[in-house]
Amino acid sequence: MFEYFGAHSSQIWKLTLEHIEMTAIAVCIAVLIGVPLGILISYVRKLDKPVLGLANVVQAIPSMALLGLAIPLLGIGVLPAIVMVIIYSLLPIVKNTYTGISGIDPLMVEAANGIGLTPRQVLTKVKIPMALPVIMAGVRISAVTAVGLMTMAAFIGAGGLGYLVFAGIRTTNNYQILAGAIPACILALLVDFLMGLVEKLVTPISLQKSGGLSRKQMKRKRRREKLTLGTAVVLICAIIVGGAVNSRLAGREKEITVGGKDFTEQLILVNLYSDYIEAHTDIHCVRKENLGGSQVCYQALKKGDIDMYVDYTGTLYGSVLKHDGTDDMEGVYNTCVKEMKKKNISLTQQCAFNNTYTLAVSKQIAKKYNLETIRDLVRKSSQLHLGCTLEFQNRHDCIDALKKAYPSLKFKKISAMDGSPRFVALDNKEVDVIDAFATDGMLMKYHLKVLKDEDHVFPPYYAVPCFNSDTLKKYPELQRVVDELAPKLTDEVMMKLNYQVDVQGKEPKDVARAFLEQENLI
Repeated sequence: MFEYFGAHSSQIWKLTLEHIEMTAIAVCIAVLIGVPLGILISYVRKLDKPVLGLANVVQAIPSMALLGLAIPLLGIGVLPAIVMVIIYSLLPIVKNTYTGISGIDPLMVEAANGIGLTPRQVLTKVKIPMALPVIMAGVRISAVTAVGLMTMAAFIGAGGLGYLVFAGIRTTNNYQILAGAIPACILALLVDFLMGLVEKLVTPISLQKSGGLSRKQMKRKRRREKLTLGTAVVLICAIIVGGAVNSRLAGREKEITVGGKDFTEQLILVNLYSDYIEAHTDIHCVRKENLGGSQVCYQALKKGDIDMYVDYTGTLYGSVLKHDGTDDMEGVYNTCVKEMKKKNISLTQQCAFNNTYTLAVSKQIAKKYNLETIRDLVRKSSQLHLGCTLEFQNRHDCIDALKKAYPSLKFKKISAMDGSPRFVALDNKEVDVIDAFATDGMLMKYHLKVLKDEDHVFPPYYAVPCFNSDTLKKYPELQRVVDELAPKLTDEVMMKLNYQVDVQGKEPKDVARAFLEQENLI
């Protein structure tokens, strides 16, 4: 593990800084919204139940669902991630502010009014100072929670430590998962410590437990705490400002954003095409990896949040355009080109590899039930447990296509899950059958039996670069460059590249770079 941390220290540090920056921005905005809102409902009592009720309802929505709902409105990247964390951070801040203000002794407020303080002075000089410890307890809860929630940012290409966690899950790389989880845990503990200091500093010395210290020692301790907190604030501000300056300086006149889905092959393709484009043009590529499934990338491309991603003809044909399956490779491609053009999306030359969907079983299951083809599987399906991806279960060209082709298909049980865990589940005999891709390196890792699709239920899934049409008009040289790379990517090549990541534990960007250099393509 320590070797992995040492070899990837620069990446871990970079993602940690991104995580700190996004979390700090989200918590600061949540405080700026939540504290005034809490004060408002403490004065206007008719608003307290609706506001707190709404905050409770939002808190009950799963974070992934809220993030998914934000994508069509806000696109991908940092903005929707920060908005999601702000929304989740509001409830403790609003609730504690309301409780702190409302819980002040009425006699104290009456005394303040009696000495002639205005309502504003009562609020700023009496109520807020007295309620600060309670308010800061809510901010502390929100800040610590925000660190964990921000790992979800990687799902939509915003970066942060969640990138390592998601990438590690996809490739079943435990060291990579720990490389994201451990810094996130340390960061949460550090935030909790700093927020604890703030709580102490806003609590009058007279109300704090002395722990045997004299008043002079208490004041000296408070000065040290202020210095520690001040240093931390300066560092966080430097990270935020540095990130903003770096983003501005990094901006280039000719730049495109290359997106990719959330599995090994897509991670490799993002880096393959980005490296190749940068080597053969003067265009810089910003890489947005791990963007979830096809619909996330497709919607991001339509909105212009990304300029390019690699999809598969079968996915576009069946899932996006809602056509039934066919084994006509050229027909599928030509239909996709024609109909996607109407959506302002241009497809370039399709690659030479066909990453079609397959169904796979262990060799023991294949022998036990005498399985060679999908048709054989159908006859035994009532005795078998299918473990598939969420996308496979919900797409028009996947499980629906199987049921349409084989009306008698009825699995004993279907368990939908994330990508890589289904291989582990199969290996642990928790499921009997899984969906897979023809070029998946995990097939080699687990020595699985791929069932033949004799009836061509699944359409051809040739990889094809998809561009926002406006991007190709702006940079027409991209068409020539990506068309040059497409024939080099064969079934054999992609399976070997996937194997290097999935089994040998290499980084997708290193595997992509090494292939291009070995083939003298860059």
